[in-house]
Amino acid sequence: MKRTIPSVPQLYRNVRRWTEIVSVLSKYGLADWLSQFNIDFLTNLLRASGDESQSALNQHKRIRLALTELGPAFIKFGQLISTRPDLIGNDLADELAHLQSDTPHDSFEVIREIIESDQGRSIEDVFVEFEQTPIASASIGQVHLAKIKDPEFGVIEVVVKVRHAGIDRTLETDLDIVAGLAQLAERIDEFKPYQPQLVVRELSRAMRRELDFEREQRNLFQFGQLFEKNTDIVIPRTFADLCSSRMITMQRLSGQSLREAKKNNHDPEHLAWVARTGADLYLRMIFNHGFYHADPHPGNILLTDDGKIGLLDFGMVGRISEGLREDIESMLMAIVGQDVPMLTSLIKRVGSCPPDLDEGALSNEVADFVGQYSTQTMAHFDMSGALNDFIAVVRSYRITLPTEASMLIKTLVTLEGTGQMLNSDFSLMEVMKPFQRMLLLKRLSPARQIRKMRRFYLEVEQLVDALPTRLTNILEQVQTGSFDVHLVHRRLGPTANRLVLGLMTSALFLGASLMLSYKVPPLLFPTQSINASGQIVLTAGWFGIQDLSMLGLTSLIVSLMMGLRLIWAIRKSGNLDQPE
Repeated sequence: MKRTIPSVPQLYRNVRRWTEIVSVLSKYGLADWLSQFNIDFLTNLLRASGDESQSALNQHKRIRLALTELGPAFIKFGQLISTRPDLIGNDLADELAHLQSDTPHDSFEVIREIIESDQGRSIEDVFVEFEQTPIASASIGQVHLAKIKDPEFGVIEVVVKVRHAGIDRTLETDLDIVAGLAQLAERIDEFKPYQPQLVVRELSRAMRRELDFEREQRNLFQFGQLFEKNTDIVIPRTFADLCSSRMITMQRLSGQSLREAKKNNHDPEHLAWVARTGADLYLRMIFNHGFYHADPHPGNILLTDDGKIGLLDFGMVGRISEGLREDIESMLMAIVGQDVPMLTSLIKRVGSCPPDLDEGALSNEVADFVGQYSTQTMAHFDMSGALNDFIAVVRSYRITLPTEASMLIKTLVTLEGTGQMLNSDFSLMEVMKPFQRMLLLKRLSPARQIRKMRRFYLEVEQLVDALPTRLTNILEQVQTGSFDVHLVHRRLGPTANRLVLGLMTSALFLGASLMLSYKVPPLLFPTQSINASGQIVLTAGWFGIQDLSMLGLTSLIVSLMMGLRLIWAIRKSGNLDQPE
């Protein structure tokens, strides 16, 4: 069935880019769902069959390859959506996490123009040395090595990340098209529960934030302040006067990534220390500060030459509110304490539940989940398995988690994977054991109770201030007759139809019974008749049937047919709430 498209303006802007995108999706067999819409300029593309060479690949790999071919904006979008396994599933999230963007770099002349435009002076005046060839080029920008003269430390080595020229316009074009795809997907029942437009809006905001290098500079500065007294970690120092929305200059850290250290057979005992210390660091970010580095894969963590832990790439950071952090803490304690009702209640409170949620089935699923993992010891607790299974349970019931919660879960899974890569005996749950005691003490601390009372007082004060005005408005509307109550029902159509049919059947049957009882004429098989001489003659009827009302009989037959129709509809659907 073809669907009409009343208003999707994104379809008719950037038609050429739309054509390219649909061609790639068709090539990988991912555009079938678009054939449900009457899109005139894409009809021929949608008729084309996919590349047979891709048919042997599973759908997840085809999605990753398609995003890679579509370019930097789609690669970055795939990397961000990989942090939402509650929407796309763990398997696809893991596949998209492997997206790599090795894009062509801009020429040195273009980079020179950007730097000199932002700094207001020549590049030779800004840097003592500047390597013209970048050491890396990703979807958003490219990285160059350079040297600057610092008043305190003299000449020092720095890393300069410069945004690709025109990437903001390219990104806006592709985000406009992704928004159009989401608007189309919202019209398909299969995709509607996942709220594609809302998800695309959230991810689009995240992508636009990554374009602003000043935000990353502020993140680096904030992390540097939080851990300036920690001697085990190194956060690159930034130089604010050499940073802008299109470039960021930071201290260069010398060392090797954790993946390289493991490959080069680094000291196993030191790697085990790095795994435990790094995990402890991340847990402090999450549970103490509510502000954490959200991409702890081995390539973003450096083992410095002096044996410390260096963190790189602060473009993706997570922030978690105090309320959500307390809910997640309660979830962890509910799992450890095998409190199934509490965990089920927290899932429903934190997540966005569909209106037809089967709460009994969800409670049973949560009980199985808790029973499977609550018996594991701290030293051998499979945190990644538990979090992935938790995501599977949430997704199977179409419960959508907040972006902050999904990102946190993905971060913890990645963190445990990195720790186990360094040390096979690493257990994130064991590292969390001191934090569990700390969380319990925080729950009981007077300071927390005072904060809760202060928040409660402010909310009550706000309610008291607003209540008289709201009540006055309602009373005025009632008095003027303009007060309306809007009721929105969901899936009541079949039930209401069958209820009306049942009432009509009952009323018709009752009317038929009365007409038959009172022998409403005209009658079949009357007991009295008039002969030719005008005399009344009594008859015995036919098989004992006498004075049968024709209207009553007809109404009875119709009511029986309607009753059988209603019984058949109920039997076909299984119950009164499902459509036929």
